Amino acid sequence: MNDGEITVLVGPNGSGKSTLLKTIMGITEVYSGELFFDGTNIKGLPTHDITRLGISYLPQVNSTFSNLTVRENLVMAGYILSREEADERVRKALEDFPVLKKYIDRKAGTLSGGERQMLAMAMAMTRKPKVMLFDEPTASLAPKVAFEILREIRVLKEEHKMTIVLAEQNARRALEMGDRAILLVGGRVAFEGKAKELLEHEELGKIYLGIRQG
Repeated sequence: MNDGEITVLVGPNGSGKSTLLKTIMGITEVYSGELFFDGTNIKGLPTHDITRLGISYLPQVNSTFSNLTVRENLVMAGYILSREEADERVRKALEDFPVLKKYIDRKAGTLSGGERQMLAMAMAMTRKPKVMLFDEPTASLAPKVAFEILREIRVLKEEHKMTIVLAEQNARRALEMGDRAILLVGGRVAFEGKAKELLEHEELGKIYLGIRQG
């Protein structure tokens, strides 16, 4: 992966997109090969150590705490920080996701699906990650809300020069916003290159992604 780029993971259901992200985070065991991040071999490291190195992961299942307020969720995300540093990062996270400001004292469980996804993203930002891994962040969201989530991901990349790996069910929309793409089929890489090239690849797009040209 190149610094400051969005790498899109696409492929049929069960192709290994989620497994790949979980493997990077140390959630799923690596059976062969090595995993390097910033020159450090992270293979076999516990998830919390990988997070401390600068990789944040947003799973398919929403990771917010329903019974805590938005503010409490953000503070909880920065639990390893000093109170002063945590407060500053919460402030900056709210600048990135201003829609959350009006819900700051509401419990996360009362928010809509899209709002909770934005809260999860804001929580990840309190850790100041170098890389963010998104596992189908628009799953089960209405098209308009899904568009907003993907737009916010693009803003994170542009404003924070962040490296992003995005596994996404809406292949066309993801490829349109991505820089690079990896197509997984049966756990193997069927294509790796520029996102635009995969978007315009008629055969691969039609067979594996349901993308039709024209």
